[in-house]
Amino acid sequence: AVAMFTGKANCPYYAKAELLADYLQTNLPNFRVHKITQHPDKWEQWLHDICETNGWEHSQSPIIWRELLDRGGKGQLLGGLNDFLEYAQKYYGTTSMMLSEEMLDVAEENLQEYLEIVKEDEEIKSLINPMQIWITSASVPICYHLIPLLANGEVFGMTTEISIHLLDTDQFKEILHSIVMEAEDMAFPLLRSISEHTKIDQAFIDADIIIVLDDVLLNLEVQSIENYIREVSEICQVYAPLIEKNAKSEVKIISSGKTFANLKATMLRTYGPSIRSENIIAIATSWENAAKAMLARKLNMNTAGVKDVIVWGNITGSKYIDLSHAKLYGYDSAIWGPANFQRPLLNIIYDSKWIHSEFLSAQSTLSSRVSRCTGILPAHAVATVLRYWYHGSPSEEIVSVGILSEGQFCVPEGIIFSMPVRFQNGNWEVMTELEINEGTQKVLERLSHELVQEKLVALKEINEMHPYEAE
Repeated sequence: AVAMFTGKANCPYYAKAELLADYLQTNLPNFRVHKITQHPDKWEQWLHDICETNGWEHSQSPIIWRELLDRGGKGQLLGGLNDFLEYAQKYYGTTSMMLSEEMLDVAEENLQEYLEIVKEDEEIKSLINPMQIWITSASVPICYHLIPLLANGEVFGMTTEISIHLLDTDQFKEILHSIVMEAEDMAFPLLRSISEHTKIDQAFIDADIIIVLDDVLLNLEVQSIENYIREVSEICQVYAPLIEKNAKSEVKIISSGKTFANLKATMLRTYGPSIRSENIIAIATSWENAAKAMLARKLNMNTAGVKDVIVWGNITGSKYIDLSHAKLYGYDSAIWGPANFQRPLLNIIYDSKWIHSEFLSAQSTLSSRVSRCTGILPAHAVATVLRYWYHGSPSEEIVSVGILSEGQFCVPEGIIFSMPVRFQNGNWEVMTELEINEGTQKVLERLSHELVQEKLVALKEINEMHPYEAE
């Protein structure tokens, strides 16, 4: 038989029992011990579960039983510390004379040792277990361009292996299969596995990252915007409970695509209340980059030198591209400086007529071009933001991201709204220190109202379809 010892890592009675057990194991050839140390926070639940499974009644630390390996069946409960002391005295003529002070010291040592072992285990697992990345609507071109960016090591680091899961409906099974085969043929060293999934109930298992690419094909001549909003909301109503059930508790969710990027993020949070709000974001980088490129063409300079263009509001709907904080690096002019020398963009573009007429009116053209792109730009945008999320964004630069508003810049709470952030230490923070003028504030009020209405329509449509569930 094997004596099984389980107790709280910081329990002095567990410390006394296990030291006596160690002594017996050392001095008796047929006495074997197996110890299962539990974290103090998890002890009560573990004890409840083991007792329920075996039909035992026991309420304290430690719990000790015998596993009858040669006979099968459930183990034989011995009890707690006093029961074990009595057992050891009766059968082996041995007991423990450990004093209370010694018990407390050993218990403290046990806790520290246990925490160190847990930490080591987590570090080893992180090396063994690849990062699990799920991509929805994975047959779209964005996904095809995104896979090499995720697998080349630049996003998560050259020591982090990844497993990619492609999720879509049965009708796209052949496309998914082709993508899987092609990715495997490329033999990325960090791509542990890539697989296709068409069964929705298996979605998001153990997900660390979920990239939502679902879109609707907007044609307002065919059906109303309300119907499209309903369609998006229904998708999120399916995904959100599955994410809560199957994904890891700290799962990071990115909403991208050509339509309703903000609404998808909002509804995932609405229907998945246990998902951490700071872990759901919508990507605005494509529009940010396209605006920078348009400005660079006007100034005849490298697009990479244009920084801090802000995209406010509804990323794939009504948005405002704000140039009031934009800066230029490496601009060819009469004034030169070191590599980090920058100049405010509005001081360089003296043609205010161009800014207020051509640039601002061209935002719809800009959106049209971004929406029609083949997938390289949005794929790069997703990869860039993921890299920032895990490794930090350039310290002085502004990144526009759709996040759940908590009232920053007087934007109403409860909607996903694109605003300026910086990424640091695996998190992001809104750059509330930025000053915005009265004109910008009025624009934000208008954009906020539109997003609030969009959310209300989504909730109304779903409530009308499922009145009992809504209640």
